[in-house]
Amino acid sequence: MYVCDMHTHSIASGHGTSSTIADMAKAAAAKGIQVLGITDHGPATMAAGTLSYFRSLAHATRIRSGIRVCYGAEVNITDYAGSIDLPDDVLDGLDYAIASIHHPNLRPGSEAANTLAYTQAMRHPKVRIIGHPDDTRYPVDYEMLAEAAQEYGVVIEVNNSSLSPDGYRGDTRPNYIRLLTACRKRHLPVLMSSDSHGPAHIGDFTYAERMLKEMDYPEELILNSYPEKIREILGIKAVDLKLPAYHQGIQSPFQD
Repeated sequence: MYVCDMHTHSIASGHGTSSTIADMAKAAAAKGIQVLGITDHGPATMAAGTLSYFRSLAHATRIRSGIRVCYGAEVNITDYAGSIDLPDDVLDGLDYAIASIHHPNLRPGSEAANTLAYTQAMRHPKVRIIGHPDDTRYPVDYEMLAEAAQEYGVVIEVNNSSLSPDGYRGDTRPNYIRLLTACRKRHLPVLMSSDSHGPAHIGDFTYAERMLKEMDYPEELILNSYPEKIREILGIKAVDLKLPAYHQGIQSPFQD
């Protein structure tokens, strides 16, 4: 059972959803999610979260509807040097950041330029996940991306929204085949994300799970089943919430 969804968006991201964080947590709990990541868009995205909003999250309630809520941001990579659109003093108050490329915040560059943008963003200590590096408009050297993820301890996302038939990033399947091949070769953990805007798709990994099964990706390397290891890898502080152990029969590569 997959119990963690670390990439979702509330009303602060705009995009037509009116759901609050409390709404998101209630829906997640009803769907069996144990750890929910709220990662609203950084300020370079139109009508997205403001600096004051992200600062306020440092004081937000961590347990809602009986589940662990983590507060992050989906920051925009704004240049090929890997700059991101939230300052360090704001990021320090968040649990983690997902770094993503969004059009039109960064125009599509060459394969080398796009790859450099991702790998340089990984160097920031708060960037723990690379979001949807699958857009057909942004060619990427996936061997270099996987190598950098291994070096910096950053997790690569398998984005369910990108793989959906109505996804707007083009036919991302060939990119995921190349990406997951590179990650599997290095025994890298990956993270499925719903990228749900509002509660409707929280915990929905239909297309991401299908992709991983087609690639025969090792179950023990899919982090969504391991709440405590997600917390460890993302650097999220523990709270007083006992999470159930899932897939106990699988030997996780993250066990001491």
